[in-house]
Amino acid sequence: MTDTLLPAAPQPLEKEGDDYFRKGCNPLAQTGRSKLQNQRAALNQQILKAVRMRTGAENLLKVATNQKVREQVRLELSFVNSDLQMLKEELEGLNISVGVYQGTEEAFTIPLIPLGLKETKEVDFSIVFKDFILEHYSEDSYLYEDDIADLMDLRQACRTPSRDEAGVELLMSYFIQLGFVESRFFPPTRHMGLLFTWYDSFTGVPVSQQTLLLEKASVLFNIGALYTQIGTRCNRQTQAGLESAVDAFQRAAGVLNYLKETFTHTPSYDMSPAMLSVLVKMMLAQAQESVFEKVCLPGIQNEFFVLVKVAQEAAKVAEAYRQLHAAMSQEPVKENIPYSWASVAYVKAYHYGALAHYFAATLLIDHQLKPGADEDHQEKCLSQLYDRMPEGMTPLATLKNAGQRVLLGKGHLHRAIGFHEESLREANLCKKLRDIQVLRDVLSAAHQRTQLKHTQHREDDDLLNLIDAPDVLPKTEREVKITFPDFSKVTVTDFFQKLGPLSVFSASKRWSPPRGIYFTVEEGDLGFTLRGNTPVQVHFLDPHCSASLAGAKEGDYIVSIQGVDCKWLTVSEVMKLLKSFGGEEVEMKVVSLLDSTSSMHNKCATYSVGMQKTYSMICLSMDDDDKADKTKKISKKLSFLSWGTSKNRQKSASTLCLPEVGLARSQNKKKLPTPFSLLNSDSSLY
Repeated sequence: MTDTLLPAAPQPLEKEGDDYFRKGCNPLAQTGRSKLQNQRAALNQQILKAVRMRTGAENLLKVATNQKVREQVRLELSFVNSDLQMLKEELEGLNISVGVYQGTEEAFTIPLIPLGLKETKEVDFSIVFKDFILEHYSEDSYLYEDDIADLMDLRQACRTPSRDEAGVELLMSYFIQLGFVESRFFPPTRHMGLLFTWYDSFTGVPVSQQTLLLEKASVLFNIGALYTQIGTRCNRQTQAGLESAVDAFQRAAGVLNYLKETFTHTPSYDMSPAMLSVLVKMMLAQAQESVFEKVCLPGIQNEFFVLVKVAQEAAKVAEAYRQLHAAMSQEPVKENIPYSWASVAYVKAYHYGALAHYFAATLLIDHQLKPGADEDHQEKCLSQLYDRMPEGMTPLATLKNAGQRVLLGKGHLHRAIGFHEESLREANLCKKLRDIQVLRDVLSAAHQRTQLKHTQHREDDDLLNLIDAPDVLPKTEREVKITFPDFSKVTVTDFFQKLGPLSVFSASKRWSPPRGIYFTVEEGDLGFTLRGNTPVQVHFLDPHCSASLAGAKEGDYIVSIQGVDCKWLTVSEVMKLLKSFGGEEVEMKVVSLLDSTSSMHNKCATYSVGMQKTYSMICLSMDDDDKADKTKKISKKLSFLSWGTSKNRQKSASTLCLPEVGLARSQNKKKLPTPFSLLNSDSSLY
């Protein structure tokens, strides 16, 4: 592990400039990573087709009564299941194609595992958003065509982010933009008719939802996946490269952990809490491995205290991978995690455990306590190397007795050889790992080095005097930690800020259509005062003034004056604008926030974020909610205010027919579940 080859000449990286569009990579660029991602997309389509065929066959088997038909369907099911298994193995092969993501420098190091990006289908926001702008905001939708196009371009670019900080910033900007979009266009009382489809990164099975929760969770997953790809790409032959790798894997762990804690009801296996916990452990284990490589990079001096430090660092990495393998072996993760990943964790646990024993053996066999040496320091280090010394041995006595040191060192070598053989055996059993030549070379080189050391000190009576060496205690000078995502470093402008301040002009509130108020300013007296930030409200309205007689009311929001948009103007700016017209007639458009006592639909929150325990292509259905409502005891809620159901009601650009959840929401705060309250609950379907 400590031996390295001289780095080869740097290979050209993925082209930038012409191959990039709107910050995203050109999806047609023939790079290794893009080819791999294209193969993943093609596999997802094949898996989708096979899943549909299996679903149809299963449904036919349920209703068929003819025995011959049932036998034929069972035969077809066996073929479809075989095809699905083959496609799953092919997808696993893509997940273990670690060579594509590694750095361009040739290195004698064990490859690290990246996560592949989740694939998605295109979504057309234009029709739905333009209709909602006209219906809910009573504005001309054509004024927002460019903004909608920008949003769709941003989403398209996020499907092929560049493998660097610019790509991470791109995904983060879209994630933040989704927060604005959710507030502007996704009311808590209904669905918008948009279907977001994302493919499971491990199984390839598509999952669809009509809410933005799946979209936001999948973007977060891709941010974490992109960090893993950045980490594996770092140059592990330099201190700066290894430091960047440690930072990238810690950030990946932070994003995935944030995803696990924030979106607990995602209907995709790769984003289930159990799976995300395993992925976080894997990222931290790889970060700890990079810390060990950073310690070893300058070269390991054959010096007592250095060897103690390196042995414990190796033991720390081995412990991290043991815990990772144990987590990967638990249900339900075991059924969906790539088998080759579990094999890599197992191989690395034994490999680094063998290194810990090898370095412990070296410090015991090669170093004798000489006169004038720091006896107390060596005794302390040796005592901290183990949880307990072998029976009949003490740290100081072992240091002074050359025979005991050699015997204990041989015990470590014996265990190291056993660990090396176990790691090689597992690597040979896994078909995918057999194809990774550098992994086999590293394991074989470490094994041969340990065998050479053992041969040099072998004696005829070794088996009779063999000591069972204790485990080396794991210890590190740098404990890797989760680095939580910092979204504040990305500055994002709301594409739809022309609609007005989000605190008022959002999908969760409804107001009257804009009303034209025609009045005159007499001797500088408006007949009312203004209050609020943006937008400004009418306050202390004189009931006899011209504005009041024209239909103005206290609490009205001023949206425009003489055609000038006032949604973002302050009190002083609006006042200055009004008084500038002198005695002229002023046209002021206002809207009134409607105070309705209607409640949200009793199915809305469940339909928005509640997930079925099975993972199907369409994860939610109103029929399932109806069945669930009959079997669960729920608090009595007010009736849902229907809209657009009257046959005599004419279509209008106003929002009078929409349900209101603005002021009523605070009145029924304890009764109305919201998507955010459900997300933060401790319940989980996994």
